[in-house]
Parts: sequence; C-alpha cells; structure tokens
Amino acid sequence: MIAMSATETHYRGLERMYHAAPINKLLESTLNVEKGSSTILSTVQLDYFHAAGSMHGCLYFKALDDAAYFAAASRNRSQFLVTTGFTTYITRAVSEGPLTTKGRLISAGKQLLVAEAVMYDPRGREVARGSGTFMPSGKLLAEQPGYTD
Repeated sequence: MIAMSATETHYRGLERMYHAAPINKLLESTLNVEKGSSTILSTVQLDYFHAAGSMHGCLYFKALDDAAYFAAASRNRSQFLVTTGFTTYITRAVSEGPLTTKGRLISAGKQLLVAEAVMYDPRGREVARGSGTFMPSGKLLAEQPGYTD
C-alpha cells in the first residue's frame, strides 16, 4: 500500500469532515477535493422543492458555498475556514438531478481566500454560480469531527 502525501491526507480529511457534518447527513451528496478545486455531486429530491415545484434556493446556495469553501480549504492545512461573504446567482430552475457543482480557488492571501463555484444540471447546463470570501477561524482542522481518522 502506498502512503498518502500530507497534501492528499489533507484533501481526504476535508472530504471526511464534509460527510461528518450533521447537515450533510440530510442530503445525498459526495465531495472530492483536489488542489484549488472541489466537486460536489448531489441528488435532487422532492423534499427539496418549494411550492412551485423546483429546488429551493437554499440548496443552490449550500452546494455553491460548499464547493467554493472546499476549493479554498484545500489551500489551508491548519485552520477551519469561515465564509465571510457569498453571492449567489440562480440562472435556471432545477427539478431533476443529479447536479454537479465545481468549486475553484481564485486567490489566496494570508487572511482572505476568494473562490467561486458553478452548478450544472444533468445536461451540463449551468444552473447557478456564486463566489465568496473565506477566512481562517482560529479553530484547528485537526480538532474538527471527521478531519482525522
């Protein structure tokens, strides 16, 4: 068995942390983290719909924020990040899945990271996009549920 590098260990720790979060136990999704990027694959369920029959905006926001967050977090190996601002643009109603949301790190300073995310429907059409800013929280990643084995 080949040992993982510290970088790979960090990426897999972020993925475990995502899946360990209580809110993510309510949603069917998977996360993959790589250098400066992340991908979330998620299902669409009737339970996620508003009265007009398509997915509620809070779920667009969550997937976009998470994808951008983990793209940014791929760069910071020591602290849990917090979202300090996030702008969401919903461009198409979603009533079926699966959805693919891709996050990308735009810039990384010592105290501020900027990342964006784009969500795609099953046909590969963009349905939403967003960008956000993230800062270290002072909480150590190693102390967060799921990050370490």
